[in-house]
Amino acid sequence: MGPEHVAYGMRVSYGLPYVTPDLVTAWERGVATPSNPELAALAGVLWCSPGELLGRARTLREHRMSRGLAPEDVARAVGHEVHAYLRMEESDDWRGTERQAGALAELLGLTLPDFVTVTGRDAKLADLLRSAVTTRWQAYVRPIGKLVPLDRRPVEDALQELHREYHGQMVATLSWGGDSGTSAAGREYLDRIVDHFWTTISERSPGAV
Repeated sequence: MGPEHVAYGMRVSYGLPYVTPDLVTAWERGVATPSNPELAALAGVLWCSPGELLGRARTLREHRMSRGLAPEDVARAVGHEVHAYLRMEESDDWRGTERQAGALAELLGLTLPDFVTVTGRDAKLADLLRSAVTTRWQAYVRPIGKLVPLDRRPVEDALQELHREYHGQMVATLSWGGDSGTSAAGREYLDRIVDHFWTTISERSPGAV
């Protein structure tokens, strides 16, 4: 189906008279983002689910839309006012109690890594992990466990393993010669530290995530 066919279907079958082929093309290219009604209509025209159009959801809004939920549904389930919840979606800054966070994760079917991402904790987690693997990892078990949250043992095991991997890599690249190689290897490892953390958690403590 070309953009003109999709636009026509959305206008005729879903009552969206303003949808043009140019707007459909803008959605395809990622220049514009469809609203909730637009995404539902687009999925209907293409005979698929909203989640299939979104691909891997990353933001709070994308997770909600992939589940076919309206903002009112999520706000009611977690105990927030709708306007307050929408502000969180727009700013990618979740604010809620532990109970509300648990309700959000259950409603949207979030894995622990997804939950950390949509609640805006990725950057803080990355900072703590970088400090843990480059200094004394033991000092970061508690703050990381509170941020994630995870039990103490999986965090300890993961940080010890990441610390060992990072410093082992540094020793190896030093033996190959050249500070530039060491620096590049270290930067590459630290750039992906959050991915390394979740991989290590899933391998060493599969029930934790």
